[in-house]
Amino acid sequence: MLEWILEPWPWYVSGPMIGLTVPLLLLLTGHNLGISSSLRHIGAACAPRLNLAYLKQNYNWRDNIWNLLFVAGVLMGAFIGNFILSSQPVTFLPQEYASLPGVLILFGGGILIGFGTRYADGCTSGHTIMGISALSGASLVATIFFFVGGLLSTWLILPWLLPLLGLG
Repeated sequence: MLEWILEPWPWYVSGPMIGLTVPLLLLLTGHNLGISSSLRHIGAACAPRLNLAYLKQNYNWRDNIWNLLFVAGVLMGAFIGNFILSSQPVTFLPQEYASLPGVLILFGGGILIGFGTRYADGCTSGHTIMGISALSGASLVATIFFFVGGLLSTWLILPWLLPLLGLG
C-alpha cells in the first residue's frame, strides 16, 4: 500500500512541493526560507555574552526560534526519509573520505562554504529558492555563481586535488 513512498518521487511532484514551501512559509508565518541564518541564532543562544556585533545589535534569538525548529525538522525529515522510508538508504560519503586527507578536504570545503554563505548573505537554498522566487536580482547572480563554482570545483579543482592527496 505504501510502496510509492519508498521510491524516489518524480521531479514534477517533489519540485512543486519544495516550491510551494516558499509562499506557504511567507503566508503562514511572514518569514523567509533559509538555513544559514540558523547558525547566527545558535551562536547568539549559546554565547549570549560574546561581544560580536554579528550576534548583538539588539538581536533576540528567541524571536527566531522558529528557524531552529525548521532546521531540526529538515534534519529529522532527511533521517526519516533516508533510513526509514527508503528501500535503499543512501551512503552520504564515499569511503575514501574516512581518512585524514578526506577529512581535511571536507573541513576546508566547509570553511569555504561557511565563508561564502556569510559573504553572499545567504545560502544556496535561501538565494535559489527564496530569493529567486522573490525576484531578487542579487539572488539570481548568487545562484549563477553557485553553479559556476560547483562546476569549476567538480570538473577542474577536484580532479587535480584528489590525486594530489592520494584520494583518487
